[in-house]
Amino acid sequence: GGGTFDVSILSIAETVFEVRATSGDPHLGGEDFDNRMLQHCITEFVRKHKVDPSDNQRALRRLRTQCERAKRQLSSQTQVTLEIDSLHEGVDFSMRLSRAKFEEINMDYFKAAMEPVAVCLADSGLAKNQIAEVVLVGGSTRIPKVQQLISDYFGGKELCKEINPDEAVAYGAAVQAAIVTGGGTADVQNMLLLDVAPLSLGIETVGGMMQRLIERNTTIPTTKSQDFSTTEDYQQHVDINVYEGERAKVADNNFLGKFTLIGIPKSLRGVPKICVTFAMDSNGILEVSAEDVRQNNKSKIQIKNDKGRLSPEDIERMLEEADKHKEEDDLARGERIAREQLRDYLNWLHVAMDGMPEEKMSQKDRARLTVKWHEISHWLMVSDWRATREDCEARHGALELAWNNILQKASGEKRTFFWDELKDMPDAEALLSEGGWYMEIGTDLRSFFDDPE
Repeated sequence: GGGTFDVSILSIAETVFEVRATSGDPHLGGEDFDNRMLQHCITEFVRKHKVDPSDNQRALRRLRTQCERAKRQLSSQTQVTLEIDSLHEGVDFSMRLSRAKFEEINMDYFKAAMEPVAVCLADSGLAKNQIAEVVLVGGSTRIPKVQQLISDYFGGKELCKEINPDEAVAYGAAVQAAIVTGGGTADVQNMLLLDVAPLSLGIETVGGMMQRLIERNTTIPTTKSQDFSTTEDYQQHVDINVYEGERAKVADNNFLGKFTLIGIPKSLRGVPKICVTFAMDSNGILEVSAEDVRQNNKSKIQIKNDKGRLSPEDIERMLEEADKHKEEDDLARGERIAREQLRDYLNWLHVAMDGMPEEKMSQKDRARLTVKWHEISHWLMVSDWRATREDCEARHGALELAWNNILQKASGEKRTFFWDELKDMPDAEALLSEGGWYMEIGTDLRSFFDDPE
């Protein structure tokens, strides 16, 4: 188009049009080619006549009109002449411009147009040879260089030029309007357009992290649900903050709205089961609900396209930022996953320890493992979102090693004492029973006295 560049991959089956993926550049369009030609003409005018028309708005308007005309002509001709009488300070302007020169001064734009094509193809999960037709829409697709690059990208594929590129968008908008309003013929009413979500949608979780429920490029209408719980003991309400975006932290995404689920019975954290559901209809209207499953208590919010939603330009800007900060976001997601895995393992281990028969696990092992479990649980609760991935994985590994050794001892296999393997007690130290300072539960007695000697 004139101001933006968009790429979509559709799957068409009879009257069903399903959008598989979308991408684009909101800052690339036909006007960029006009501006580049305009700057080239000004440079030539200054070189020939030693006067600069850059501050003469009337001259710039006249010159821009001629540049746009020349651009259109170069789609069917190999050379054009730009002529303007008395352009600036009584000086006439005349210049011949070839198609090769036009392509040269705009080559970076042409190459940039191929990047969203590759992104869109990757998002769709399709290979180049799975694309049946390449349809060109918009006046700038008449430019021979654009056609050549897109054809070469798909291995010399012949492009579909049967659709008028200037009328295609208006025609499609009219068909969609007829479907929405119930007008048009029976053939039109039988058509179904399945669009996709342009950005991921989710809620804020502990530490300001973004938990996605609807991923970008998910076909709509769609409904996604996920279970959550409370993060504090005796918590009686939860705030559901809704965001859209691709970044790992909500602070870098777009806030859409919030609501509160109240009336949660007092209980320990992690016990309540709260089901959060995202439902997006074909018009892009999002409804988010949260339900306390045990109490049948429910709250919801509706977010429409015209309130707080991002423009196509903002969407592309956020996608660019997400790609730029991908490594940083992957690190943040990795830390969140490590914390969740450690928390899940602690919950599982607590149940497993309770179910272990006393004859299979010595009091010494049980006492020490219980102390270690409480230490790590307390550390995770205090550190919360500040806990790094490395710290979580180290503690997770230590607990897992201890438990696996207990299981091996219970099976009768001879093993070394696992507390020695964990190196909780320095090599130069010993237990009280061996004349040292360490108790059997792993505590150094000297830590209780100002002067141990």
